[in-house]
Formats: sequence, C-alpha cells, structure tokens
Amino acid sequence: MMKALLLVSLLAGLATVPTQAQWGRQTPADTLQSVRVGKDGTVTFSIYAPQARQVTLGGYVATENQPAAPVRNEVGVWSISVPGLVPGTYRYHFLVDGQKVLDPKDAEDYERSSLAVVAPEGDEFFVQRNVPHGAMATRYYWSEVLGETRRLHVWTPAGYEKSSEALPVFYLIHGGMESDAFWPTIGRVGEILDNLMAEGKMKPMVVVMPNGSIPMDRIMALLTPEQKAQINSPAFLAAEVPVFTREFVTDIIPFIEQNYRVKTDAENRAIAGLSMGGMETMDILLKHHELFRYAAVLSSGWFEPDRERLKNDGTLARLAPLWNKQFRWLVMTDGGENDMAAVNSEATCRLFDEVGIRYERMQTPYGGHTYITWRKDLYELAQRLFR
Repeated sequence: MMKALLLVSLLAGLATVPTQAQWGRQTPADTLQSVRVGKDGTVTFSIYAPQARQVTLGGYVATENQPAAPVRNEVGVWSISVPGLVPGTYRYHFLVDGQKVLDPKDAEDYERSSLAVVAPEGDEFFVQRNVPHGAMATRYYWSEVLGETRRLHVWTPAGYEKSSEALPVFYLIHGGMESDAFWPTIGRVGEILDNLMAEGKMKPMVVVMPNGSIPMDRIMALLTPEQKAQINSPAFLAAEVPVFTREFVTDIIPFIEQNYRVKTDAENRAIAGLSMGGMETMDILLKHHELFRYAAVLSSGWFEPDRERLKNDGTLARLAPLWNKQFRWLVMTDGGENDMAAVNSEATCRLFDEVGIRYERMQTPYGGHTYITWRKDLYELAQRLFR
C-alpha cells in the first residue's frame, strides 16, 4: 500500500485560492487531500481553484515525469496525475492562470517549494518511523566575510541535549539555486539519520547544513579581478565557490565549534556537497584539506578549464601525496547516465587517476541529478563516517 505524505508548503499573501472555511462557511478545500497515491503508484496533485481558467503542475515532478492533462471537477477542484514516480521526496507547485502557487494546505516556508513524500509505507530508509528523534535546529550567525547575518541548519542526535560528550561533525552542503533548507526537507536528513541511529548503523555526530548560496552583489565585491574575469566561463558556473570557501573557514566552522559540543580535530571532521556544493567541497579541499579526514563529492566535478589548469600547473600532482595521507576516504558519486554532472565527475576521476589520487566511486544508476541519488549517498556515507 502506497501512501503520500504532504510535508510542507507556503504561499504568504496569495488570496486567489481559498483554503479554509471562514465564519462557518465550508469550501471543498477544507476536506481536500492535495496529494494522493493510487495503488498503481500514480500520484495525483489537487488544488481548489474555482475561478481559474487553467491549472498546471510545476516543479520536479513536472520535469521528470509527464503529467496527465489537468481535470476540473464540478466544484472547482483541479487534479493532475503523474504516473511512475520513484519513491522519494518531490518538489512541486501549481501554476494557476500562469501564477506560481504553492500548495495552500500547509503554511510553512521551505524556500518556495511544496514537498510530498511518496513511499511504500514503512519500507524506505527516509520515511519517519517510531524511533527516537534528533533535533533539527535553524541557527543564525554573523558572517564577517559577507558582513551580514546568515542561516544554517544543524541536526543533533537524540539525547544530545542531556549528554556532555563532544561529537564528530559532518558538514553537508546543498546544490545550486538551493539553500540550507533543502537537505533537511527534500533531502530527509533528520529521518535518514534518526533511522540509522535507532538501528545502530552510524556513530553519533553533529551534522551541519550551511547555506552555500551567496547573493551576487556580495560575490562581486569579494572576488579578485582574475576571478571576476572568469565569471562567465564554465569553470565559474557557481561563482559562490571561492567566496563560500572563505566564509566556511572564517565564520561557519568557528560558529559551530563555539556553540556545539563537537570535536575540533581533522580526525573528527567530514565534508560532503552535491552539485554546486560539490564544487565548493572540492575548493575547500584544495585550500584546506588538512581540516578533514573524510570527504565526498556528490554528482559534481571540475569543468574542463579547471581540470586543465590544476593538471598543468602541478597543483594536483603536489596535492596527491598530501590527500592520500590525509583522507581516510575520498568518495566521488553520481546518479548514472541521467546525471548531468556525470561527465565532469568521471573526467575528474580520470584526472585523479593520472596524478595518483586515491578515491572511491559510488553510483546510483537510476537516480539522475536528483535527491533520489543524494539521499542514497547520505544513507551510505553516514554509516561509514568516523569508524
């Protein structure tokens, strides 16, 4: 039996779609189940929009699978069915007469995305189970590098508050056009780690999910002239990379070590990032490899100009013996042939082979460049950390 669990949605101030009864008056929205999973696995998304002329579905589900034509019933509920969704967490929204509308059945703000979990009941590693739960905290800190208040998320395991033990720390970075809210929500970090802890499959640790996205005006103010000149090249598709590296070392690590009981040596630090976050992870390793004993690059790799530069100027040849000595493991992952970053990931691995850098390859052939891959990556990696 499949079940769909609507997790989060938001749309502040949008009054075009009525969502609840007022002064005793009921509408079909009051009892509407906005996400339903049929026995054949087809997921149906519904919204009450009686005045709308057209409603379509947007977001990940609409780009990865072909939705059926929208159907409007006699009371103004529009429904759109999507077949063949792999169990996972999906970002979606509605387009009501061309305007983006998040699912009005919930009011939490998760970076202008609604989320739905689609999974066989109790069978997936990322579903919420009846186990002790850790805490997912939203924290704010002052960034000296950027001159502004910034946000990050921190997961601590069940029992952390009552313990006096210092724990290892794992830094986990999201992808491009995302924020620190993505790993806790669509990435299902809390659920995955709670389940692993309850099963005794992972060591207790603190997991920090920083915001790797930086406003462009801040970036331009901090880049060197040489870096600015490369902004339009593929090597700087994510211009945040060098700026985030500075903020990570200057502001984020000190904030965590001053506010959480974490161990502060390389043996007890790990880092991983997906896509753009993978580029940020590699930049941090190039400049500060001594800070970490474990590292993973998820669905990412250097673009050709950077690969050529790092090869030709001898940087990687110089780093190879240092990385091989420093890292207990360096993991490179991708989501198979449908992962748009697989080409760069594979090319980066070939470069590692040329200069003698040791690494492990981990692939989820069916996952593509999605959290289907990255949730599985987290599940596998968390079990191996700090052993």
